[in-house]
Amino acid sequence: MDTRNVQAGADAGHGISFNEAFRVWLRVACLSFGGPAGQIAVMHRILVEEKNWISEGRFLHALNYCMLLPGPEAQQLATYIGWLMHRTAGGLMAGGLFILPGIIAIMGLSYIYAAFGNVSFVEALFFGLKAAVLAIVVEAVVRVGKRALKNRIMIAIAAAAFVAIFFFAVPFPIIIIAAGVIGYVGARSGRPEFAGGGHGGGNSNAAIDSMLGEAVPDHVRPNAARAIRVGTLWLALWLVPVIALLTAFGEVNVFSQIALFFSKMALVTFGGAYAVLAYVAQQAVEHYHWLSAREMLDGLGMAETTPGPLIMVLQFVGFMAAFRDPGGMSPMLAGTLGGLLATWVTFTPCFLWIFLGAPYVELLRGNKGLAGALSAITAAVVGVILNLSIWFALHTLFRETVPVHAFPLSFDMPVLSSVDLAALVLSIAAATAIFRFKLGMLTVLAGSCAAGVALRMVGMI
Repeated sequence: MDTRNVQAGADAGHGISFNEAFRVWLRVACLSFGGPAGQIAVMHRILVEEKNWISEGRFLHALNYCMLLPGPEAQQLATYIGWLMHRTAGGLMAGGLFILPGIIAIMGLSYIYAAFGNVSFVEALFFGLKAAVLAIVVEAVVRVGKRALKNRIMIAIAAAAFVAIFFFAVPFPIIIIAAGVIGYVGARSGRPEFAGGGHGGGNSNAAIDSMLGEAVPDHVRPNAARAIRVGTLWLALWLVPVIALLTAFGEVNVFSQIALFFSKMALVTFGGAYAVLAYVAQQAVEHYHWLSAREMLDGLGMAETTPGPLIMVLQFVGFMAAFRDPGGMSPMLAGTLGGLLATWVTFTPCFLWIFLGAPYVELLRGNKGLAGALSAITAAVVGVILNLSIWFALHTLFRETVPVHAFPLSFDMPVLSSVDLAALVLSIAAATAIFRFKLGMLTVLAGSCAAGVALRMVGMI
């Protein structure tokens, strides 16, 4: 068979032009607030429900793979789906656009922060936005849960995953591995609860699924020679700048430290940013002395209330590190380069994991044992998203939380007297608008943002 004809037919089959995809991915990027749960909710709503580009089953299959990888799973999911649609160029477009608004927003806020010492007005601008994001995140849990938790076994797995990660701080990879083993064994033993679990059904007439049903494009077929080329290219893009900085300036130079430290972080950020930010904060504040604990919290607030992955706070850390140790250049220029360097070494590996591994993940979709494992992992992911949702709610609705460490328990408990009444009212209003009146996401985001600014103007926040 002529693979060029297969490729051309497959690309034409999904009927989605590159320009149309660009506009939709830009929309997804600009709406990607609220950390992983909110971002996955946005993609699910737009790509699965509104555009019918990808089926529920394939979306969850891709999400499960991305949840197993180090790095921000939502950005990797965008890269994966973009790659399915338009090959490497589509993956670069989707994954790149996903982080572009965050890069611009965090860089702009970093300039303001470095020049004026605070971003209180910007925080006020985004106060209402956080309330709307909380409602969107809750909706994501409800929507994904309805589709993924189709029987009592799956509900039990989701509940166990939530309890394990929220109350006992069980590492994310252990939860996912345990769920996968349970699902694999259950499927192999013939239990119907694990038979596909949502990976084989859904809107199979979705554009991408229809394309792959007619003819598997060349880029989706595993190829060892191509895998070697892809791995070599992306490893070079990631590590050559790091090696060059270490060779030219040594390990004590701030840019060398940024490149090396955040390259290490790119390898250990399993479970998303929440799992690693505590360690990053400790190292940046106590070991490298790049910024203070208060400044780290301010940076986290920026990342929480701007589009893009929460891990984008690393750009702010890199900016402040180089800003305070410019090495003879302009502090603002040094900060810009430091922030962009941190972003580069953090996100370049994300493209490596997708472009190298996605063809093999697609190949395994028909395996019954794997389908059962991924069904269980999907259920566990619902529990993890619920955990992220509650984490976001605690930091949105309460000004203070108290860490509880009484073995084996380890979780944050809200201080009820510190409830933020304005945030609570706005969150309830946003949830009512979404669940009761079915208002669109943009309408709810804009209305909540305007309400937050109005409350600051009258001195209520």
